Amino acid sequence: MQQTTNQKTPQLKFAAILAVAISVTLVFTITPWNLIPISVTEDVTVIAVTNYGCVGESAIGRSVVVTNCSAAVGDTVSATFNIPAMEINGYYDRIEDKLKMVNP
Repeated sequence: MQQTTNQKTPQLKFAAILAVAISVTLVFTITPWNLIPISVTEDVTVIAVTNYGCVGESAIGRSVVVTNCSAAVGDTVSATFNIPAMEINGYYDRIEDKLKMVNP
């Protein structure tokens, strides 16, 4: 009598390896650490005064609302706001440099 053994492909191992490969690829292409908001505190120039507070413009061009503000237009006040990390760490600049190399 002969014994026949049916060997199945290791589907679970293959699926796990595939999941790890896709995860690693996504981490290095999407770069989620650039999307995480960070808190920035800087002095902003007041451009308008509203019922909610003062509206100021930061050095990086963001409009910021400062609550409980009694400053006048043109004054400088301190503001804390959240922005994506890619706007501070130079991520956009590196992408623009790479695009300049690709375009003729």
